[in-house]
Amino acid sequence: MRMQFVERPDAPERLVCDGELLFDDGSGPLQGMKLVGFSLWRGADGEVRVTFPARAFGAAEQRRFFDFLRSTQGQTDDVRRVKAWILDEFRAASRPA
Repeated sequence: MRMQFVERPDAPERLVCDGELLFDDGSGPLQGMKLVGFSLWRGADGEVRVTFPARAFGAAEQRRFFDFLRSTQGQTDDVRRVKAWILDEFRAASRPA
């Protein structure tokens, strides 16, 4: 599995890039597939953050979100760990050679 970052020429102002996980190793059912749908955004403070898809639900002012990336154990630290890993990969890929 490897991470790939894709810049879009017509991106919104603060979108840094989209991310993709490529499953190109091994022989399992995910071989030759890629997982897309998450992005890196630059906040007003200049920090880069990772966002994953979520579905909004609720009515009126009680709007909540169902995150599509969740821990199997229900631990929020697991999601933070994945986001930190993606940011580390992005920083490594962004360093000049």
